[in-house]
Amino acid sequence: MSEENTRQEVALITGANKGIGRGVAEQLAALGMTVVIGARDPLRGEDAAAAVRAAGGDAHAVTLDVTDRATVRGAAQQLEDRFGRLDVLVNNAGISGSGQVSPQDAHDQVPGSVDLDMVRAVFETNVFGVISVTNAMLPLLRRSPAPRVVNVSSHAASLTLTSDLDGPFAALLPSAAYSPSKSALTALTVQYAKELRKDGILVNAVAPGFVDTDSNNHTGFLTVAQGAAVVVRLATLGADGPTGGFFSEEGPVPW
Repeated sequence: MSEENTRQEVALITGANKGIGRGVAEQLAALGMTVVIGARDPLRGEDAAAAVRAAGGDAHAVTLDVTDRATVRGAAQQLEDRFGRLDVLVNNAGISGSGQVSPQDAHDQVPGSVDLDMVRAVFETNVFGVISVTNAMLPLLRRSPAPRVVNVSSHAASLTLTSDLDGPFAALLPSAAYSPSKSALTALTVQYAKELRKDGILVNAVAPGFVDTDSNNHTGFLTVAQGAAVVVRLATLGADGPTGGFFSEEGPVPW
């Protein structure tokens, strides 16, 4: 293990070269953490890390595709070699649908006509990828005095909100891919929290809100910084903080 940054808290954020993940990396770096930017494209990851460093933060990039076990293992090994532990894991990487953001995505996800390959692809990133990364990082998290895991979910994960015919999501088309994948992620969050409570690892899910990002073709009304703020709050909880919860900036999100 390198002596470099062994006393600073270390945070890994997946999908952090842009959007909410990038905002989380910037804010955690501003708080004095060493941030590790996970990105599928190494050049984009390094560009994001360089920008954080230019702003005065301590940042590094790792090649990490949550659907590629080899890169997941490689990222864990790099963290092991460089820092010997991990204090914060933010599972931010996610996809909304086909990968080509367009209004057609929502129509493509209607349950009665959905392409199963799309559903599998969304779950591969949004659910199975979280399991892969989290499990690879657990040995490092267990070496932290105050480990935290934050899973970036969505208000669309809430069965209470999405089933309310008079609620704020009533106009959304039914989804067999994105929304169920995020519901599965919140359920998974509860199970990890249950398992890891004895280790002092706090695990929570977060709904950042409708943030202006590529995933919604920049139709969101919140800034990246606003969306990142609640993720950062859950990533920096004190020892008496909650675990197994689902939160937005306004407070708990109904299951």
